[in-house]
Amino acid sequence: MAFPTSISVNEVCAHNSPLPEDSTSIKEGDLVKVELGVHIDGFPAFVGHSFVVKSDNEPVTGVKADVILAAYKAKEAALRLIKPGHTNNQVTALIAKVCEAYQVNAVEGVLSHELKKHLIDGNKVILNKETFDQKVEEQEFAIHDVFDFEVMVSSGEGKPKELDVRCTIYKRALDQVYNLKVKQSRQFYNEVLNKYPSFCFSLNAFEDELSAKLGVKECLQHDLLVPYPVMADKQGSYVAAFKTTVMITKGKTTALTGVSIDDAHFKTEHSIKDE
Repeated sequence: MAFPTSISVNEVCAHNSPLPEDSTSIKEGDLVKVELGVHIDGFPAFVGHSFVVKSDNEPVTGVKADVILAAYKAKEAALRLIKPGHTNNQVTALIAKVCEAYQVNAVEGVLSHELKKHLIDGNKVILNKETFDQKVEEQEFAIHDVFDFEVMVSSGEGKPKELDVRCTIYKRALDQVYNLKVKQSRQFYNEVLNKYPSFCFSLNAFEDELSAKLGVKECLQHDLLVPYPVMADKQGSYVAAFKTTVMITKGKTTALTGVSIDDAHFKTEHSIKDE
């Protein structure tokens, strides 16, 4: 695994990989986002999909349809821009345009990073939404670029906040070193170094859950781990997201991962008018 399986429901945006005792039930009508990542010899690929849990064949309607279609259509349109001659900021502007058509909001703080061997957060970045205090340097796409590309859309304000739930997803801080004092912490961190030296992991992956919880605490105190907290928009809103691994080669841009959706399964009064 390069990123643990995360299942986030309704207004919850991402990174929800609860321990068994913190699990909740998924209900009819819930909008569910599933995200995960794998790697082969250190080369990572990520995927994310959104759907509504239904027991009938009736189309999804209302704001749930709006956010899913907006996120999916923005991702598909963006794939045609991610090639040499275009820039990351053009993709950000396109996402905003699609969201406007469906009268929803792109979610702030979502970054799509360049991928390299053993690296999931490279220097090249595509911003999901530009704001007054969230901007990135304009960069042109180039042959051999690979991105973990995500579009996230909300029926709410698109300004997620950290939820008061246990964070379970972490990544080793590659530039930090510290000699841990507690035995359980050292055992936990040694397992992180052996199994997850450069990629993300969940506390679910550790057999000794108690030692993992203790180890995380001391590791965080000394900045040895980067947490991925559970984020959510306002209660009652719906968030949809689609994630794909995109590779630029000579004369071609390929989405290496991702599942398509059928427009016939969605019904909304909004649509994209711009050709």
